[in-house]
Amino acid sequence: MSDLARILLVDDEPNVVQAMSRNLHGHYDVVTATSADEGLAHVGQRQAAQGFAVVVSDLRMPHMDGIAFLKQLRATCPDTVRVLLTGEADLNASIAAVNEGNVFRFLCKPCPPEVLIASLDDAVAQHRLVTAEKELLEQTLQGSIKVLIDILALTHPWAFGTATRLRRYVSQVAEKLGISQRWHVEVAAMLSQLGTITLPDETVTKLRTGRALDKHETMMVERLPEVTRLLLVNIPRLEPVIEILAEQDRPDELRSRCGRLLATAVAFDALESQGLPRREALLRLARKAGPADREIADTFADLYQKLHGQDDVREIPISQVVEGMVFVHDVFTHAGTLLVTRGYGVTASFMRRLENIKAGTVRDPVYVLMPPR
Repeated sequence: MSDLARILLVDDEPNVVQAMSRNLHGHYDVVTATSADEGLAHVGQRQAAQGFAVVVSDLRMPHMDGIAFLKQLRATCPDTVRVLLTGEADLNASIAAVNEGNVFRFLCKPCPPEVLIASLDDAVAQHRLVTAEKELLEQTLQGSIKVLIDILALTHPWAFGTATRLRRYVSQVAEKLGISQRWHVEVAAMLSQLGTITLPDETVTKLRTGRALDKHETMMVERLPEVTRLLLVNIPRLEPVIEILAEQDRPDELRSRCGRLLATAVAFDALESQGLPRREALLRLARKAGPADREIADTFADLYQKLHGQDDVREIPISQVVEGMVFVHDVFTHAGTLLVTRGYGVTASFMRRLENIKAGTVRDPVYVLMPPR
């Protein structure tokens, strides 16, 4: 694979793209197209592998002009830097190109090779800056989320188990419904219980066992969504996740689709946690669902009624637990300490944690859902 930055040149005049390609030879890995449709086809083929750092498009092309082409490109490849090339010094076209296609630079034909190369050097540098910043933010975001979830798992395994179940529910339902913001609602589910780390152990025990809370404890629990928001507000790029969490305190009609999905998952998990059989929990969920939530509730019923009765649940000693299994019931030590809650999927980190627990201290047997074959 070439180390040169990949550039796509799009112009309906073959002589123009051939001349530009010759001038850029040795400077970039150049791909050419003589129409916007051909250019989009190249972009689609390259997305799975290494994409284009820069796309240079002519303004005046038949069927789809350069502004429409770059606007569509921006939607599919927002990190690709866009340059518009035209033979007309058209101020209105320049303004439209900047506003609609978010064009990095506007060049006029004929463009001298040294000007074109200098402009593309700047565009490639911009692309590297954007992608480096994006990678840094993504790594920071993922690392921050992992630390918070690990803290929740260590300090409040009950809340972590609830979050794990909620994530599985919203992930499966979002996939079936084709929800595009699936990652946002999955992270919102995992972080939805984060505020419980501020609660006293006695209050957490009451929540886990369904015991009544006193007035002060009730106020603390009611403030949990705001506490969670304050814990997350300074993490970059979590705004959509924080918004989904904030919607849990709003009426159904003011929630987004992701907000309604998380609220439905929370309600479903709460019903099952009360000891209701799954079929009864689904029926109550359906009766409670308003018009906006009907599709989500029906998907829950369709998905989990089909899975019900087909699960491979086994009774095994804790020593035979392996990664990929899911605990069906809460797991306790002989001293009565909650080790992990039902719905928790066994991970490599849990297996390492299990190695540090003395043999015989965990109540056997445990009930697990076997991983898919």
